[in-house]
Parts: sequence; C-alpha cells; structure tokens
Amino acid sequence: MASLHSRSFTFLIVGLPWMVIMKSTVALAPYYQPGPWTLAHATFYGDETASETMGGACGYGNLFVTGYGTDTAALSSTLFNNGYACGTCYQIRCVQSPACYKGSHITTITATNLYPPNWGLDSNKGGWCNPPRTHFDMSKPAFMKIAQWKAGIVPVMFRRVPCARTGGLRFQFQGNGYGLLVYVMNVGGGGDIAGMWVKGTKTGWIAMSHNWGASYQAFAQLGGQALSFKVVSYTTRETIFAWNVAPANWYAGLTCQTNVNFH
Repeated sequence: MASLHSRSFTFLIVGLPWMVIMKSTVALAPYYQPGPWTLAHATFYGDETASETMGGACGYGNLFVTGYGTDTAALSSTLFNNGYACGTCYQIRCVQSPACYKGSHITTITATNLYPPNWGLDSNKGGWCNPPRTHFDMSKPAFMKIAQWKAGIVPVMFRRVPCARTGGLRFQFQGNGYGLLVYVMNVGGGGDIAGMWVKGTKTGWIAMSHNWGASYQAFAQLGGQALSFKVVSYTTRETIFAWNVAPANWYAGLTCQTNVNFH
C-alpha cells in the first residue's frame, strides 16, 4: 500500500463576515470508489415540496440552504449506523416492480435523516425499517425519479457512491465560550466523519466527541480564539487539517467553509 503524504493549500481571507478560508492540509488517500449493488426497498415521505424532509436526525437544518436539496433519504437504523452514515451518498434504482419507470432510472441521494423502527408493525407489513432490513425512506421528489409514487413501496437496488460536492467542508457552530458544538456539512468522498479534533489559538488539539448525526462537541473554553479542525473520514480514514476555519469572534449560528474536502 502506498504511504500517505500531505499536501498544503493556501487561501485568502474571503471578504464576508461569516466565512474565513485559510491554509489547510490534506493527507492524501485513494479516491473513494463505488460499492456493489445490493437489494433493498424504498418508500417516500412528505409531498412534492419536500418540506417534511427539512431538519432531520443528521442536523443539517434547511436542506436547500445547506446545499442538499430534495435528493435525500432517511435510512433504516441498519444503515444509519448511529449517525455515522449522515452525509453518505447512494445510487438507487427501482427493480422488479410494475411501478418502476422503464429504462431503470437511477437517482443519487444523500442520507440526511433516520427512519426509526416501528416495532408495532410486522417487518413485511409496514415495519419497513425494522432491523435487520436495509431501507430508504426517500423524499417524494427523489422517489418520483425512479418509480410511480402511488406504489408506496418498491424493491430497489442500491450502492454507496462517492459524494460529489462543490467547494470545501462547511462547519456550522453552536455553543458558547465554554462548550462547542459543530455540525459538519458538504462532505465529499465517502461523505461521512469518523472523528474530529479542535484547536484554538491558545490550546493544543482537543478531541471532540460524537454528539449525534453530523455533530461533534468539545467541552472546553474556546471563546475568543480562532479555531482549526482535524477531521477523519469514517470510510476512507483520510485526514484533513483545516487551519483557522473560524475567526476569534465566532458565534452560535456562524457557518464557515474551507477549500479542502475528502475525495
């Protein structure tokens, strides 16, 4: 196996009050490759506006604002992996059903939510997301790209694919000077995060714990310090260093973007 090495990038400060792009480093790793096709089932929730898909267990909030749009799905707990699957991408095509569109249409979705089990229903009669089933509860616009929505549920083939993202990782900040909560968005490559570390201008690297979904937290006094992050991909183990992502006057609700991403 080829050894990993690092590549550095230098960027200018962008003249917007909410965004800082500085020097960042990526530890190079092989590009994430698509996985094998596997059989599952898909349903949909919400209507054509996809308004009911906003928010969700991953914490991405308004999916139009954060760039994910309507091509999204909630995953069964077997796939959701306690939130570590947030941001992963899948190709899905309808199979073995008269509701499938001719030509085996394929659509690509991002995991943004959890479809929890319903233990009051049989797994084959409504409890579609009961373990060990693998299931996608798609937004209605995404479902309508592969099948007639009146079918309700259809068998599908799916596979993990690289997430094609424009621009770098985005960090949205919550918390205060004594506790930091960060949502990580717009993740390319495998789309997922295994772990994060934060470094203030007055601290060393501090390990962040996985809160839930796409959020990580650190209980440390970081107010008044510019913040840097080390981020590790769950799938590829690739590591990104994003230096001085947030300015010293960062605040809850601030979103910052880097020019580095997984591949």
